[in-house]
Formats: sequence, C-alpha cells, structure tokens
Amino acid sequence: QVQLVESGGGLVQAGGALRLSCTASGTIFSINAMGWYRQALGEKRELVAGIWNGDKTSYTDSVKGRFTISRDGAKNKIYLQMDSLKPEDTAVYYCADLDNGYWGQGTQVTVSS
Repeated sequence: QVQLVESGGGLVQAGGALRLSCTASGTIFSINAMGWYRQALGEKRELVAGIWNGDKTSYTDSVKGRFTISRDGAKNKIYLQMDSLKPEDTAVYYCADLDNGYWGQGTQVTVSS
C-alpha cells in the first residue's frame, strides 16, 4: 500500500502563489507516475498535472505556464508550485499515485478575488 499526505494549501489573493507538497510512504517503489488532481465544489475531479519517470510532465490547459509539478525522489515527495493564482483555481487538491490509484486526503486551496 501507498500512503500520501498533502500539505501547503491555504487562502491566497488572486495573483498570489502557493506550493503544495505531497509525501509518499509505504510501497513507493511501485510508483512510476504521480499527479495532482483538484475538485471544485459541484465539479468533477480533474487531473491538473502529472509527472512520470524521466520527469516527463503534463498539465491541463488551464494551468499551463502557471503551475509546475516536480519531485524529489530522495525525499519521496512531489510538489505543485502554483503561481498567478486565479479564483477559478479554488478547489480541494489531491495528490495521487497514478499507477495504483492511491489518493491523499486533500488540501484546500482558496483564491480570493
């Protein structure tokens, strides 16, 4: 099993920045791909960013150029740097093991206008 714990959410004004962190523990050698999802109130959960072995990354169109996903393999962590935040980025953000379907508990990000 894999355990994922997020941190770094909060309240920020539009145009501001936040950095989310996710720490993985457990059977982490089985993880080849990780990502960040988000779910806004009343909306479906969407994949915001993913990172694969070899540090290949992908982003949903709405965050390209503003968000950056990265990882520190030695510390079993992934990060989501979120810049130029907009009110429409408000959501609960979840760290995910894209290979095995494990999820963190989520962290709230609120962007005020």
